[in-house]
Amino acid sequence: MTVNHQSFLKFRFVVLLGSHSMIFVGSGSLFLIAITLKDLASEFGWPREVPSLAFSLQFIGGGLGGIFMGYLLDRVGAVVLPVVATFAVVSGSILTTLVHAEWQLFAVYLFLFGFLGQGSLYAPLMANISRWYDRRRGMAVGIVSSGQSLSGIIWPPIFTLIVTEVGWRTGFIGFGIVAGAIMLPMCLIFVRKPPSAEQLKLAEEAEGPDKKGRARRPARNSTTNLSYRQLQVVLCVAIVGCCISMALPLAHLVSFGTDFGLSLNEAGWIFSAMLTAAFISRLIFVGLLSDRFGSLWALFCFSVLQAAMVIMLANADSVFFLLILGIGFGLGYGGIFPVYAVIIREYMPPKEVGRRTGIVFLFGAIAMGIGSWMGGAIFDVNKNYDLAFLIGFAANCVNLLIIGALLTKARPAEPTEVVAYRFRT
Repeated sequence: MTVNHQSFLKFRFVVLLGSHSMIFVGSGSLFLIAITLKDLASEFGWPREVPSLAFSLQFIGGGLGGIFMGYLLDRVGAVVLPVVATFAVVSGSILTTLVHAEWQLFAVYLFLFGFLGQGSLYAPLMANISRWYDRRRGMAVGIVSSGQSLSGIIWPPIFTLIVTEVGWRTGFIGFGIVAGAIMLPMCLIFVRKPPSAEQLKLAEEAEGPDKKGRARRPARNSTTNLSYRQLQVVLCVAIVGCCISMALPLAHLVSFGTDFGLSLNEAGWIFSAMLTAAFISRLIFVGLLSDRFGSLWALFCFSVLQAAMVIMLANADSVFFLLILGIGFGLGYGGIFPVYAVIIREYMPPKEVGRRTGIVFLFGAIAMGIGSWMGGAIFDVNKNYDLAFLIGFAANCVNLLIIGALLTKARPAEPTEVVAYRFRT
């Protein structure tokens, strides 16, 4: 192995950890408003739907921003994105403490935390890391995406303590300062552009056998008989189905648990267990399944598990049963978003992965908003979540049917097909 190859293989690990850390820190804004929702509503005399809507706007803004930032990623590389994200998170945290009107809060969360913040982080950084890894692409994307799940485990108890002791304004300012101090130095990591597909292939081939003397598994590049445009449309429809289903437990698990007698603390611990399971899924199982069996098979497995847990939630009647379902759901939903990113990299042109990931994830973000709203609306009418979980299961089955159909059309790309595959329209 040449010195250049060794240098590249070592540096990409730095990019991997830096991307994970950027998402971990930047995703803190998702949970900060959840912790301070009641305080914001009380101080300004707003109904709780106002900060709740701000929370939703962050997802929508992030989905819209992901397309634009994905386009920038494809054109100029990742160097701009961490800088934009750092500015957005720091300025958004400070400006939130200065709002006095509903529209100001909405603007901060839609544009700063959403469009510029989350839009520059989640989808683009997963797309970017897929350009640094070929053979272990699923593992890399899973590790980077696990930063968001880890954020959901670590930040909420810290925010709760700070807000309880010194107030929500200090919590926002403190988060902004900490986020800036961590994220700004990391921006330097992304100055270096990822290698070309040919350079990446040569570097990974130069690794030779693994430590046990076994030949390394070749990189997985596949194709279908669909055009890139057709495949993207199909993936957009599929992700809507699984994200409607995904949003229901994520938004309503705690309320659902308290409805049948759990304390808020018990329901909160179950929610934490679910997020921990999602973190493990992204850290371990995304790479294990997608790199070994292919990204479509991995998505099918994660979606089956998610669908099974959602339909069984309606029958949960004990703390233990709900805990098992929460963990199972976490393992399922945790792998879905990262595997979609791996699918796009495996089946789409490498130079367009940023833009195409952003488009697919936008549909996922919209579906998350629909699912969350639908769960609350159905509960208000029926006073239970049974119908909501049934609809979520049905939506998830649409995703399974689409992915199952794609599995029948997918095949590994032959060496002689690779050039044509990359430039197919």
